[in-house]
Amino acid sequence: MKAIRLIQTNHPLVEQEIDIPSIGARDALIRVKAAGICHSDAHYRAGVSPVEPLPMTLGHEVAGVVQEIGREVRGFKQGDRVCVHYMVTCGHCGYCEQGTEQFCATGKMIGKYRDGGYAEFIAVPERSLFHLPEEIPFEQGAILMCSSATSLHALKKARLRAGESVAVFGVGGLGISAVQLAKALGAPKVFAVDINPLKLELAENFGAIAVNARNANPVEQIQSLTGGRGVDVSLELIGLPLTMRQAVQSLAILGRAALVGLTKESFEVAPYAEVLNKEAEIIGVSDHLASEIPLLLELARSRKLDLSHGIIKTVPLDASAVNGVLDRLEKFSDDMRVVITP
Repeated sequence: MKAIRLIQTNHPLVEQEIDIPSIGARDALIRVKAAGICHSDAHYRAGVSPVEPLPMTLGHEVAGVVQEIGREVRGFKQGDRVCVHYMVTCGHCGYCEQGTEQFCATGKMIGKYRDGGYAEFIAVPERSLFHLPEEIPFEQGAILMCSSATSLHALKKARLRAGESVAVFGVGGLGISAVQLAKALGAPKVFAVDINPLKLELAENFGAIAVNARNANPVEQIQSLTGGRGVDVSLELIGLPLTMRQAVQSLAILGRAALVGLTKESFEVAPYAEVLNKEAEIIGVSDHLASEIPLLLELARSRKLDLSHGIIKTVPLDASAVNGVLDRLEKFSDDMRVVITP
């Protein structure tokens, strides 16, 4: 089969012909119908976050059709539409049993520690599969599995309650989902912070209050728009020291800043004024949980989470096309979401 693979960091991905993966008794072979190109993949290619072993087929946002099942698989059959939870875990360690499987000692993320979806087929355990409702296209099902799932997990980690306000820093693929999910979870006011007017306009279409960080300091704008109070929850989805600090500075008393964006850099915080005196919290967000996916799929099925405007285009399973998208993502270009359709 054809696969697009990372051979060496800081080098373009390469197209290779590799064997169709074999499956075990509790696994399923999935014919990939859609694989999202995530900003994290640009980080992996650049070596910001390690990928091993190399070569590796990237792609952790996957939806497709069951091609073959192992003899012990009971919940799925050939032809089922599915989406893939990207953490392949043991299912029985302490972390898995308490529902924090992203920390499973033997867990492996597809597209990072085991071959992912930039290919014609992928093999995964049955417990990583979820039925994809007919109402959700494959392209949307794929990106639900990372950007939308991570946004939901961030809001859950930040303990967002109905009636609380939210600021979303970065209105890309994660941000558009975060805006809608915050509204669906009961946030009456959601502030969308970005420097791209097109992305801000899209956020406004989903009920957000646009904050153009190119025109003025976004912290000052949020303070003004909230009468000096700040927001209860802020999500930082970019991974820049500047926006991380702004997410903390935007908080109200007892506010929670959830940091999602990947970076190797550190950021400054004024402990007394920005954290201690407010009893504010800075919360790390790592991946998402399988237990959150059913709610996410239902929100998408019922159109409370609408991804039809979040996908700008699709590209073929072609190394040149995929590398071009990753190049633009590294530069924080205008591409909202791009999905490979083999």
